[in-house]
Amino acid sequence: MSEIDRLRELIDGARRIVAFTGAGISTESGIPDFRSPGGIWTKYQPIYFDDFMASEEMRREAWRRKFATDQTMLKAEPNAGHRALAKLVELGKMTAIITQNVDGLHQRSGVPASRIIELHGNTTYATCLDCGQRYELEPIRKAFQGKGILPICEKCEGIVKTATISFGQAMPEIQMARAQDETQQCDLFIVLGSSLVVYPAAGFPRIAKRRGAGLVILNRDPTDQDDEADLVVHGEIGPTMSRVVGVN
Repeated sequence: MSEIDRLRELIDGARRIVAFTGAGISTESGIPDFRSPGGIWTKYQPIYFDDFMASEEMRREAWRRKFATDQTMLKAEPNAGHRALAKLVELGKMTAIITQNVDGLHQRSGVPASRIIELHGNTTYATCLDCGQRYELEPIRKAFQGKGILPICEKCEGIVKTATISFGQAMPEIQMARAQDETQQCDLFIVLGSSLVVYPAAGFPRIAKRRGAGLVILNRDPTDQDDEADLVVHGEIGPTMSRVVGVN
């Protein structure tokens, strides 16, 4: 039986599927992996959360980087991998997508926000770190690039930051709890495009396996958890999932 047929068989036989997506699904939409050669983290030292909070200069640098690298993210469109997962959600087969990505492409592919668990936040909007007020990016960009104005919350005067989780920033408790719950309840856990090296998130496949779920790892390169999976596919996510699920 081919890998495609085996994956289709596992999906057809499952009632409650959870997907776990990493950078690999977004690189197929043209978004560079931060860790890869030439990625953002090879060009810049990360700005840690405590430094962002303590220093206006660091906040200014963070926003400068954000807007300097934003065009690639804004031009990206969901690919066949995103659309395949959206179809599985629509069919009622997939109950949740746990993602390490911050690009919002799962939402744009048609998946309801209630089905997406963003472990590292979302870079397509900003929030106040004190009161949680949401802010769209375009007015912030115009004020910052026009007059160098740093965003301050209009409601409470708190610091406004992109809605991502920075180095040294606590993981979001509600999202982590939701991810844990979905992982424990699923009968098939599919990893797509994650190297499974960033913990605690990389622990979810093992939790699913321990609870009796099937485990599929679809990733271009090998991972440390391949030996524990029921099926490992080293290939491109979009072409593989489109053949399995039947989307373009």
